[in-house]
Amino acid sequence: MSRARVFEWFKRFKEGSSAVESDEREGSPSTSRNEEIIQKIQTAIQGNRRLTIMEISNEFQISFRSVQTILTTDLGMRRVAAKFVPKLL
Repeated sequence: MSRARVFEWFKRFKEGSSAVESDEREGSPSTSRNEEIIQKIQTAIQGNRRLTIMEISNEFQISFRSVQTILTTDLGMRRVAAKFVPKLL
């Protein structure tokens, strides 16, 4: 943790705040990893397991990294012999 962050937290607690969570951040929330997109990607992969991450990224207009995260984390898949398969195989 940086020194500046320590001073900021010290000031917060000195003023009486007891919450350890960070404040809400400005900006729009991430929309590329929602249930609708995850289901669409799962359907696309089940239809053609040889799709590349770049092809999926272009088709659904989301970033390459978001597609990677959806496939590996949300759907529990990995690439085996140029196909996406569940990690248990």
